[in-house]
Amino acid sequence: MNNNPQIGNLGEFRLIKLIEDLVSKKTGKELLRDDSFFFPLKDEELDNNLILNSDMLVSSTDIPPQMSSYQIGRKSVIMNISDLIVKGVKPKGIIISLGLPKEFKKDDFINLIVGIIDCCMNFNLDYIGGDINETKEIIINPTIFGFKTPSAVIFRKGMKTGDILIANNKFGLTGVGFDLLLNKNADLTVFPNYDRSIMSVLEPEIPGDEAYILSEHNLASSSIDSSDGLAKSLIDLMLSNPNYGFEIDFNENLIDPEALLYSQELNVPLQKLVFNGGEEFIHLFTINPKSFDAAQKEVNAKGGQIFKIGKVISEEKIYLLKENEKFELKSRGFEHFK
Repeated sequence: MNNNPQIGNLGEFRLIKLIEDLVSKKTGKELLRDDSFFFPLKDEELDNNLILNSDMLVSSTDIPPQMSSYQIGRKSVIMNISDLIVKGVKPKGIIISLGLPKEFKKDDFINLIVGIIDCCMNFNLDYIGGDINETKEIIINPTIFGFKTPSAVIFRKGMKTGDILIANNKFGLTGVGFDLLLNKNADLTVFPNYDRSIMSVLEPEIPGDEAYILSEHNLASSSIDSSDGLAKSLIDLMLSNPNYGFEIDFNENLIDPEALLYSQELNVPLQKLVFNGGEEFIHLFTINPKSFDAAQKEVNAKGGQIFKIGKVISEEKIYLLKENEKFELKSRGFEHFK
Protein backbone atom coordinates (compact mmCIF):
# COMPACT_ATOMS: atom_id res chain seq x y z
CA MET A 1 0.00 0.00 0.00
CA ASN A 2 1.31 3.45 -0.98
CA ASN A 3 1.42 5.63 2.13
CA ASN A 4 2.28 8.71 0.10
CA PRO A 5 0.01 8.66 -2.98
CA GLN A 6 -0.44 11.47 -5.46
CA ILE A 7 -3.28 13.74 -4.38
CA GLY A 8 -5.01 13.00 -7.69
CA ASN A 9 -5.66 9.54 -6.28
CA LEU A 10 -7.27 10.93 -3.13
CA GLY A 11 -9.88 13.33 -4.51
CA GLU A 12 -11.21 16.67 -3.28
CA PHE A 13 -13.31 15.36 -0.38
CA ARG A 14 -10.45 13.43 1.22
CA LEU A 15 -8.16 16.43 0.83
CA ILE A 16 -10.71 18.69 2.53
CA LYS A 17 -11.04 16.10 5.31
CA LEU A 18 -7.25 16.12 5.70
CA ILE A 19 -7.30 19.92 6.07
CA GLU A 20 -10.13 19.73 8.61
CA ASP A 21 -8.32 17.08 10.64
CA LEU A 22 -5.04 19.01 10.64
CA VAL A 23 -6.70 22.28 11.67
CA SER A 24 -8.65 20.53 14.44
CA LYS A 25 -5.58 18.66 15.72
CA LYS A 26 -3.29 21.71 15.80
CA THR A 27 -5.71 24.47 16.84
CA GLY A 28 -8.65 22.72 18.51
CA LYS A 29 -11.00 24.62 16.18
CA GLU A 30 -13.30 23.38 13.45
CA LEU A 31 -13.55 24.59 9.86
CA LEU A 32 -16.95 25.89 8.76
CA ARG A 33 -18.92 23.84 6.24
CA ASP A 34 -21.11 26.37 4.47
CA ASP A 35 -21.44 28.40 1.24
CA SER A 36 -19.94 31.48 2.89
CA PHE A 37 -17.75 32.11 5.90
CA PHE A 38 -18.82 34.16 8.90
CA PHE A 39 -16.72 36.02 11.41
CA PRO A 40 -18.59 37.60 14.34
CA LEU A 41 -18.14 41.29 15.12
CA LYS A 42 -17.87 42.01 18.82
CA ASP A 43 -19.79 44.98 20.20
CA GLU A 44 -16.67 47.11 20.55
CA GLU A 45 -15.80 46.45 16.90
CA LEU A 46 -19.11 47.55 15.38
CA ASP A 47 -17.74 50.97 14.43
CA ASN A 48 -14.67 49.43 12.77
CA ASN A 49 -14.11 48.67 9.13
CA LEU A 50 -13.54 45.15 7.88
CA ILE A 51 -10.08 45.27 6.23
CA LEU A 52 -9.26 42.57 3.66
CA ASN A 53 -6.31 41.56 1.51
CA SER A 54 -5.74 38.83 -1.06
CA ASP A 55 -2.26 38.14 -2.47
CA MET A 56 -1.79 35.06 -4.65
CA LEU A 57 1.20 32.72 -4.51
CA VAL A 58 2.02 30.94 -7.80
CA SER A 59 4.74 28.32 -8.00
CA SER A 60 6.26 29.47 -11.31
CA THR A 61 6.91 33.01 -10.04
CA ASP A 62 7.01 32.74 -6.23
CA ILE A 63 8.56 29.40 -5.30
CA PRO A 64 12.30 28.68 -5.66
CA PRO A 65 13.04 24.98 -6.29
CA GLN A 66 14.80 24.73 -2.90
CA MET A 67 11.63 25.70 -0.99
CA SER A 68 9.90 22.90 0.92
CA SER A 69 6.15 22.34 0.97
CA TYR A 70 6.04 23.53 4.58
CA GLN A 71 7.85 26.74 3.62
CA ILE A 72 5.48 27.26 0.66
CA GLY A 73 2.43 27.09 2.92
CA ARG A 74 4.01 29.39 5.47
CA LYS A 75 5.04 31.97 2.87
CA SER A 76 1.53 32.12 1.39
CA VAL A 77 0.26 33.38 4.75
CA ILE A 78 3.20 35.71 5.51
CA MET A 79 2.80 37.60 2.24
CA ASN A 80 -0.84 38.36 3.08
CA ILE A 81 -0.32 39.13 6.75
CA SER A 82 2.31 41.73 5.89
CA ASP A 83 -0.12 43.75 3.76
CA LEU A 84 -2.54 44.07 6.67
CA ILE A 85 0.03 44.72 9.38
CA VAL A 86 1.66 47.59 7.47
CA LYS A 87 -1.71 49.35 7.59
CA GLY A 88 -1.70 49.00 11.38
CA VAL A 89 -4.34 46.25 11.22
CA LYS A 90 -4.07 43.05 13.25
CA PRO A 91 -5.11 40.03 11.14
CA LYS A 92 -8.04 38.08 12.58
CA GLY A 93 -9.05 35.43 10.05
CA ILE A 94 -8.00 33.83 6.77
CA ILE A 95 -9.76 31.92 3.98
CA ILE A 96 -7.53 30.03 1.53
CA SER A 97 -8.24 28.75 -1.96
CA LEU A 98 -5.80 26.06 -3.12
CA GLY A 99 -4.97 25.02 -6.67
CA LEU A 100 -2.81 21.88 -6.75
CA PRO A 101 -1.55 19.47 -9.45
CA LYS A 102 -2.94 15.97 -9.09
CA GLU A 103 0.64 14.61 -9.03
CA PHE A 104 1.32 16.48 -5.77
CA LYS A 105 2.18 13.98 -3.03
CA LYS A 106 0.02 13.48 0.06
CA ASP A 107 2.93 14.10 2.44
CA ASP A 108 3.76 17.33 0.62
CA PHE A 109 0.12 18.37 0.87
CA ILE A 110 0.11 17.71 4.62
CA ASN A 111 3.35 19.67 5.09
CA LEU A 112 1.96 22.58 3.06
CA ILE A 113 -1.18 22.74 5.21
CA VAL A 114 0.84 22.44 8.42
CA GLY A 115 2.99 25.37 7.22
CA ILE A 116 -0.18 27.40 6.73
CA ILE A 117 -1.60 26.43 10.12
CA ASP A 118 1.63 27.04 12.04
CA CYS A 119 1.99 30.53 10.55
CA CYS A 120 -1.64 31.29 11.38
CA MET A 121 -1.10 30.16 14.96
CA ASN A 122 2.03 32.32 15.30
CA PHE A 123 -0.08 35.39 14.52
CA ASN A 124 -3.18 34.25 16.44
CA LEU A 125 -5.01 34.09 13.13
CA ASP A 126 -8.11 31.92 12.60
CA TYR A 127 -7.92 29.62 9.57
CA ILE A 128 -11.60 29.55 8.68
CA GLY A 129 -11.79 27.53 5.47
CA GLY A 130 -11.58 27.94 1.70
CA ASP A 131 -11.68 26.00 -1.57
CA ILE A 132 -9.53 23.45 -3.41
CA ASN A 133 -9.20 22.69 -7.12
CA GLU A 134 -6.95 20.83 -9.55
CA THR A 135 -4.47 23.07 -11.40
CA LYS A 136 -1.33 22.68 -13.51
CA GLU A 137 0.88 24.29 -10.86
CA ILE A 138 0.66 25.21 -7.18
CA ILE A 139 -1.56 28.25 -6.63
CA ILE A 140 -2.45 29.46 -3.14
CA ASN A 141 -4.84 32.37 -2.91
CA PRO A 142 -5.54 33.47 0.67
CA THR A 143 -7.98 36.18 1.68
CA ILE A 144 -7.09 37.69 5.04
CA PHE A 145 -9.08 40.14 7.12
CA GLY A 146 -9.01 42.23 10.27
CA PHE A 147 -10.81 45.19 11.81
CA LYS A 148 -9.75 48.80 12.28
CA THR A 149 -11.22 52.22 12.88
CA PRO A 150 -10.65 54.02 9.54
CA SER A 151 -8.99 57.01 11.21
CA ALA A 152 -6.27 54.69 12.58
CA VAL A 153 -5.46 52.94 9.28
CA ILE A 154 -2.16 54.02 7.67
CA PHE A 155 -3.13 54.34 4.01
CA ARG A 156 -0.79 54.66 1.03
CA LYS A 157 -2.11 58.12 0.31
CA GLY A 158 -1.16 60.93 2.66
CA MET A 159 2.53 61.78 2.37
CA LYS A 160 3.69 65.39 2.00
CA THR A 161 6.83 67.19 0.85
CA GLY A 162 9.48 67.03 3.54
CA ASP A 163 8.10 63.91 5.20
CA ILE A 164 10.81 61.50 6.32
CA LEU A 165 10.83 58.05 4.69
CA ILE A 166 11.54 55.31 7.24
CA ALA A 167 11.80 51.51 7.16
CA ASN A 168 11.67 48.89 9.89
CA ASN A 169 14.56 46.87 8.46
CA LYS A 170 17.45 47.10 6.00
CA PHE A 171 17.32 46.01 2.37
CA GLY A 172 19.22 43.59 0.15
CA LEU A 173 18.95 40.18 1.83
CA THR A 174 16.40 38.73 -0.57
CA GLY A 175 18.29 40.20 -3.52
CA VAL A 176 21.24 38.09 -2.40
CA GLY A 177 19.05 35.10 -1.55
CA PHE A 178 17.30 34.99 -4.91
CA ASP A 179 20.59 35.40 -6.78
CA LEU A 180 22.05 32.44 -4.88
CA LEU A 181 18.98 30.20 -5.13
CA LEU A 182 17.91 30.95 -8.70
CA ASN A 183 21.12 31.89 -10.52
CA LYS A 184 23.69 29.80 -8.63
CA ASN A 185 21.47 26.89 -7.50
CA ALA A 186 23.03 27.32 -4.06
CA ASP A 187 22.10 26.25 -0.57
CA LEU A 188 23.43 26.84 2.95
CA THR A 189 26.16 24.21 2.54
CA VAL A 190 27.67 26.01 -0.45
CA PHE A 191 27.37 29.59 0.83
CA PRO A 192 27.24 29.35 4.66
CA ASN A 193 28.24 33.01 5.03
CA TYR A 194 24.94 34.04 3.46
CA ASP A 195 22.53 31.97 5.54
CA ARG A 196 20.47 35.04 6.49
CA SER A 197 20.00 35.90 2.82
CA ILE A 198 18.99 32.39 1.80
CA MET A 199 16.60 31.98 4.73
CA SER A 200 15.09 35.43 4.05
CA VAL A 201 13.74 33.86 0.84
CA LEU A 202 12.89 30.37 2.08
CA GLU A 203 11.42 31.45 5.43
CA PRO A 204 10.62 35.19 5.25
CA GLU A 205 9.79 37.08 8.41
CA ILE A 206 7.76 40.20 9.11
CA PRO A 207 10.21 42.50 10.94
CA GLY A 208 8.09 43.78 13.84
CA ASP A 209 5.17 45.69 15.32
CA GLU A 210 6.25 49.17 14.21
CA ALA A 211 3.07 49.67 12.15
CA TYR A 212 0.86 49.00 15.18
CA ILE A 213 2.83 51.50 17.24
CA LEU A 214 2.76 54.22 14.58
CA SER A 215 -0.95 53.60 13.99
CA GLU A 216 -1.80 53.72 17.69
CA HIS A 217 -0.16 57.13 18.06
CA ASN A 218 -1.21 58.45 14.62
CA LEU A 219 2.42 59.15 13.69
CA ALA A 220 2.68 57.96 10.05
CA SER A 221 1.30 59.79 7.01
CA SER A 222 1.49 56.80 4.61
CA SER A 223 2.72 53.20 4.44
CA ILE A 224 3.43 50.28 2.12
CA ASP A 225 5.13 46.91 2.41
CA SER A 226 8.11 46.13 0.17
CA SER A 227 7.05 42.68 -1.03
CA ASP A 228 7.32 43.80 -4.67
CA GLY A 229 10.79 45.24 -4.09
CA LEU A 230 11.89 48.65 -2.86
CA ALA A 231 11.85 50.30 -6.30
CA LYS A 232 8.33 49.09 -7.11
CA SER A 233 7.07 49.99 -3.62
CA LEU A 234 8.34 53.56 -3.94
CA ILE A 235 6.69 53.85 -7.35
CA ASP A 236 3.40 52.54 -5.92
CA LEU A 237 3.57 55.18 -3.17
CA MET A 238 4.12 57.82 -5.84
CA LEU A 239 1.11 56.58 -7.83
CA SER A 240 -1.05 57.02 -4.72
CA ASN A 241 0.46 60.46 -4.07
CA PRO A 242 0.73 62.35 -7.39
CA ASN A 243 3.29 65.17 -7.65
CA TYR A 244 5.55 63.61 -5.02
CA GLY A 245 8.74 61.56 -5.20
CA PHE A 246 11.73 60.59 -3.06
CA GLU A 247 15.34 61.25 -2.30
CA ILE A 248 16.90 58.04 -0.95
CA ASP A 249 20.11 57.99 1.08
CA PHE A 250 22.17 55.09 -0.27
CA ASN A 251 23.99 54.31 2.98
CA GLU A 252 24.19 51.94 5.97
CA ASN A 253 20.67 52.83 7.14
CA LEU A 254 19.31 51.40 3.89
CA ILE A 255 21.63 48.47 3.12
CA ASP A 256 21.99 45.22 5.04
CA PRO A 257 25.69 44.43 5.67
CA GLU A 258 25.30 40.94 4.19
CA ALA A 259 24.16 42.46 0.89
CA LEU A 260 27.13 44.83 0.89
CA LEU A 261 29.53 41.93 1.50
CA TYR A 262 27.94 39.82 -1.25
CA SER A 263 28.13 42.70 -3.73
CA GLN A 264 31.84 43.14 -3.02
CA GLU A 265 32.76 39.43 -3.00
CA LEU A 266 30.80 38.33 -6.07
CA ASN A 267 30.79 41.60 -8.02
CA VAL A 268 26.99 41.93 -8.12
CA PRO A 269 25.61 45.51 -8.40
CA LEU A 270 24.58 46.60 -4.90
CA GLN A 271 21.84 48.86 -6.24
CA LYS A 272 20.18 45.86 -7.93
CA LEU A 273 20.28 43.81 -4.72
CA VAL A 274 18.74 46.63 -2.67
CA PHE A 275 16.06 47.90 -5.04
CA ASN A 276 15.02 44.85 -7.07
CA GLY A 277 15.14 41.97 -4.56
CA GLY A 278 11.49 41.85 -3.59
CA GLU A 279 9.58 39.70 -1.10
CA GLU A 280 11.35 41.26 1.87
CA PHE A 281 8.14 42.26 3.68
CA ILE A 282 9.92 45.28 5.12
CA HIS A 283 7.51 48.06 6.05
CA LEU A 284 7.94 51.58 4.70
CA PHE A 285 6.37 54.67 6.27
CA THR A 286 6.43 58.39 5.69
CA ILE A 287 6.31 60.61 8.74
CA ASN A 288 6.24 64.33 9.45
CA PRO A 289 9.76 65.37 10.52
CA LYS A 290 8.27 66.99 13.64
CA SER A 291 6.97 63.56 14.67
CA PHE A 292 10.13 61.54 14.01
CA ASP A 293 11.66 61.81 17.50
CA ALA A 294 8.35 60.83 19.11
CA ALA A 295 7.98 57.91 16.72
CA GLN A 296 11.50 56.66 17.38
CA LYS A 297 10.97 56.94 21.13
CA GLU A 298 7.69 54.97 21.04
CA VAL A 299 9.09 52.30 18.73
CA ASN A 300 12.32 51.84 20.70
CA ALA A 301 10.41 51.65 23.99
CA LYS A 302 8.50 48.63 22.66
CA GLY A 303 11.53 46.84 21.25
CA GLY A 304 11.11 47.91 17.63
CA GLN A 305 13.35 49.75 15.20
CA ILE A 306 13.05 52.32 12.45
CA PHE A 307 15.68 53.59 10.03
CA LYS A 308 15.62 56.98 8.33
CA ILE A 309 16.29 56.21 4.63
CA GLY A 310 15.16 59.31 2.74
CA LYS A 311 12.56 62.02 2.36
CA VAL A 312 9.58 63.02 0.22
CA ILE A 313 10.17 65.63 -2.49
CA SER A 314 7.80 67.67 -4.69
CA GLU A 315 8.88 65.99 -7.94
CA GLU A 316 7.66 62.69 -9.38
CA LYS A 317 11.09 61.08 -9.48
CA ILE A 318 13.27 58.88 -7.28
CA TYR A 319 16.79 60.14 -6.67
CA LEU A 320 19.65 58.34 -4.95
CA LEU A 321 22.09 60.30 -2.83
CA LYS A 322 25.42 58.49 -2.75
CA GLU A 323 28.82 59.88 -1.74
CA ASN A 324 27.75 63.48 -2.31
CA GLU A 325 26.34 62.62 -5.76
CA LYS A 326 22.69 62.64 -6.84
CA PHE A 327 21.31 60.52 -9.67
CA GLU A 328 17.89 59.27 -10.73
CA LEU A 329 16.80 55.70 -10.08
CA LYS A 330 15.53 54.28 -13.38
CA SER A 331 14.67 50.75 -12.20
CA ARG A 332 10.96 50.01 -11.81
CA GLY A 333 11.44 46.61 -10.15
CA PHE A 334 9.55 43.40 -10.91
CA GLU A 335 6.23 43.57 -12.74
CA HIS A 336 4.02 40.64 -13.77
CA PHE A 337 3.38 40.15 -17.54
CA LYS A 338 6.50 42.16 -18.48
